[in-house]
Amino acid sequence: FWKLLGSGTGQGFTPIPNWGVYAILCVWENPKIAEYMIENTPLFKRYRAHSAETTTLFLEAVSSRGAWSGQSPFQAHELRDTGPVAILTRATVRWSKIIKFWRQSPAISEKIGANRDVLFKIGLGEVPLRQQLTFSIWPDIAEMSQFAHHHGPHKQAIQHVRKGKWFKEELYAHFNITAIDGHWSAFDKQTVQEPNYD
Repeated sequence: FWKLLGSGTGQGFTPIPNWGVYAILCVWENPKIAEYMIENTPLFKRYRAHSAETTTLFLEAVSSRGAWSGQSPFQAHELRDTGPVAILTRATVRWSKIIKFWRQSPAISEKIGANRDVLFKIGLGEVPLRQQLTFSIWPDIAEMSQFAHHHGPHKQAIQHVRKGKWFKEELYAHFNITAIDGHWSAFDKQTVQEPNYD
């Protein structure tokens, strides 16, 4: 399973693309295969050759619910007690709900941007406007849960989505971060430390 993703500007969901930042999400059978393929295959070598900076995050899913392109790509592992956690939310918005969806986004983006507990956040997407994804890193699951379920724009948006059936397909996944490789100035400034599970 893999996806090539473009990025948006601002703090989160935004319809304005950032032409300078792209992401590749891949699911591998095990970490050794992932490390070998990322380092040695022509495709990844070509991407690196055309990039000013690259960072690779190695993740293992703790939980995942929903579907992505009709699949359930992430196999759950045990939650680690140490280190930050990564959260991925992805949805295909129904065409009839596009305008309502994007009206909610500025308030949510502003809320995420003002939250000092978020170590890193980026809005990504497969198809502009419709197939959207957020990726964020938090100090721990408690901080993330407080933001997601506290009263405010994010909780209100979730309630609107559920009541109005805005999404044709959606997926939510929570990950351990097992390793970080490379350098990207926009990421390194966020004080995300590489985990140490020794």
